[in-house]
Amino acid sequence: MSKESEHAAIDADKQRLIREGELYRIKVVHAKALVANALQPDAMFHGAVEQAIGMAQARLGGLLQPGGLKGINFKTLMPYALTVGSYIARKRLVKPVMGVALVAGLGVAWLLRRKPAPEQE
Repeated sequence: MSKESEHAAIDADKQRLIREGELYRIKVVHAKALVANALQPDAMFHGAVEQAIGMAQARLGGLLQPGGLKGINFKTLMPYALTVGSYIARKRLVKPVMGVALVAGLGVAWLLRRKPAPEQE
């Protein structure tokens, strides 16, 4: 009886090891497919864009946090910004828009410098 139970236990261990080996091979094939897909130019470009958006969102989010613009989600605004940027590039309005942005930036800087300092008590 003990020989039969030992053989049953050994057979169960063999079956478990075989299943684990099959699962391991499936995971290796899946990982190879993921790496091959990640090395495609489109996937690499998409990853680079995602990285750039994440960095810009982190930087701008940190800068704009105290300013009261907490409700802005840059990932939802990005399609609109790309549409506007595409329109500006298509109509060749880059230089005029840069000029307007420069004037607006100088105006904001001038207004911020003109603001009186808070009184100290």
